[in-house]
Amino acid sequence: MHIKDKLAEAQRTGHPIFSFEFFPPKTAQGVQNLYDRMDRMHDLGPAFIDVTWGAGGSRSQLTCEMVHVAQSVYGLETCMHLTCTDMEKSKVDEALKEAYKAGCTNILALRGDPPREKEKWVAKEGGFMYAKDLVRYIKERYGDHFDIGVAGYPEGCEDQQDAEILMDHLKEKVDAGGTFIVTQMFYDVDIFLDWVKRVREKGINVPIVPGIMPIQTHGAFLRRANWSNAHIPPSWMEALEPVKNDDAAVREVGKGLVAEMCRRIMSAGIMQLHFYTMNLAQATKMVLEELELAPKDGTPTNRVLPWRQSLGLNRREEDVRPVFWKNRNKSYVARTQDWDEFPNGRWGDSRSPAFGELDAYDIGLKGTNEQNIKLWGKPESVKDVANIFIRFLQGELKSLPWSESPITSEAEAICPELIDLNRRGLLTITSQPAVNGVKSTHPVHGWGPKGGYVYQKACLELLVSPDLISDLISRIQQNPTMTYYTVTKNGDLKTNAPSDGPNAVTWGVFPGKEIVQPTIVETISFLAWKDEAYRLGTDWAKCHSAMSPSRRLIDEIMENWHLINIVDNDFHQTHAIFNIFEGMAVKDMDEPLEAAEATVNGYLGDLAPQINGHEPSKRAFQTKNHDSNTVPQINGHGPKSSISTPLPLN
Repeated sequence: MHIKDKLAEAQRTGHPIFSFEFFPPKTAQGVQNLYDRMDRMHDLGPAFIDVTWGAGGSRSQLTCEMVHVAQSVYGLETCMHLTCTDMEKSKVDEALKEAYKAGCTNILALRGDPPREKEKWVAKEGGFMYAKDLVRYIKERYGDHFDIGVAGYPEGCEDQQDAEILMDHLKEKVDAGGTFIVTQMFYDVDIFLDWVKRVREKGINVPIVPGIMPIQTHGAFLRRANWSNAHIPPSWMEALEPVKNDDAAVREVGKGLVAEMCRRIMSAGIMQLHFYTMNLAQATKMVLEELELAPKDGTPTNRVLPWRQSLGLNRREEDVRPVFWKNRNKSYVARTQDWDEFPNGRWGDSRSPAFGELDAYDIGLKGTNEQNIKLWGKPESVKDVANIFIRFLQGELKSLPWSESPITSEAEAICPELIDLNRRGLLTITSQPAVNGVKSTHPVHGWGPKGGYVYQKACLELLVSPDLISDLISRIQQNPTMTYYTVTKNGDLKTNAPSDGPNAVTWGVFPGKEIVQPTIVETISFLAWKDEAYRLGTDWAKCHSAMSPSRRLIDEIMENWHLINIVDNDFHQTHAIFNIFEGMAVKDMDEPLEAAEATVNGYLGDLAPQINGHEPSKRAFQTKNHDSNTVPQINGHGPKSSISTPLPLN
């Protein structure tokens, strides 16, 4: 969506919007840290973000990568900076091409600063002299695809302090095709508002987005004000001077000063704020909270769908996804990035666009072995593993191997039941409670346009011991409202689903629209998710040394336990799905793996066969024997050896 349209909507409704600026870090770890921060800051609800461009395109490849990730993976409307500095037309063409491929529709066109080794700005041969030339070139090449922003300088810029000349340049940039203005940072609101008045008197009527620099530390505050020639009101210096050596106190005082500045800007009728974050979150978040613009419970406001949309090329209209990736948004985007079309209105045939391979970026387990051991410890029994899941549900852990992000407020309604299941050794990976027609503006379950109602079926996904799976399936089959899929690592599938087609588990009814069904379960997607789920568990096991109890325990669970997805199709029932587990529990779940006595086909202890150089546990082989007498069934048929591979077209 074009930024000018977002700005116009904010002005029309009088509802303020805000945006963030990020810059490309210098190290690989810095890039990953920034991606994690961008992911978290998405939930603050920015209207868009922008990503800066190094002088002469010195970090252009990373800028393009960041734009792609922000658009496609994090669903952030992104504006890419593009400068003239040391940029041949070929470089500009390549950058615009990459932005287009990423789904980006907004560019901030700048002349840019000269590279550090050059004192004066000089146009590249065959390049562009001024930002207005770059604006005109983008319009000629791409028409209205890109919304083009330009820079404004309320207090002058480094190589030009003449206010009238700068105003003439701004008019030329807008006349060339600029549709909105982003200003240099400032702290004196009176100077800014006077400048806005003069801009309007010049006949420049496009939206103006004021640049806001939150206060991180006293030293950084002074440096940035000096660098941008920003006048600091004396009252600000008086307020900050007594606490200048206490960074936390500086942020607290600065929060109030910047928030009051923003209130004055909004009182003047300007409903948009652009925060120069310096790749940091805390100071910006504090200002937004002070302005009461940040979500109060961490839930993103105005969700279009119950899952985070990708804004990648051709994905803006995507509105249906399988529920299995509910907590793995990045990996779903990665595994479907090569699809030519994305489901819109209905899921359709999932066998045509095959899911991508598991070796793509963003699919495997994140973090180093050391980091993951520090996070999840060294489990030596099923009870230890279950306690990891319980700590996640209680908010003590921020992630699991199968969940990229912390538990959400949606789970609160069923959290006691989920904890109870895990205490009994039933390991819950994904869940959602039943919802029967709450308003689309509901703070937890709401999504979609105002005036609508949303619904969802209770859904559970678990890892279940083979000692319990037959009993569990029998119980499900006795309940006519429940359907399930269960599968082992090697692809043995069982299901009572009436067909391979999709079953909607979330839907919404809105004025003037057809029923929207954004979340489904279906066979081929479940099998694709199965590969990923077991891969993640195996990656977790490999965090531990080969002969360790933790490695053997997690490997045993991955090799022998069943992945099962259960849906209660009666969305009026809020807790019936939990009743089928009554009295079920894993035996001896607090018994360490190393203490288990190995018994295999009549062999005992030292006579037991060796597997991977060590003796198998009693529990491991009892599990296998339990399952060996049952031939897996798929809709009444025997197992398919290739069931884990996406099926070909009929």
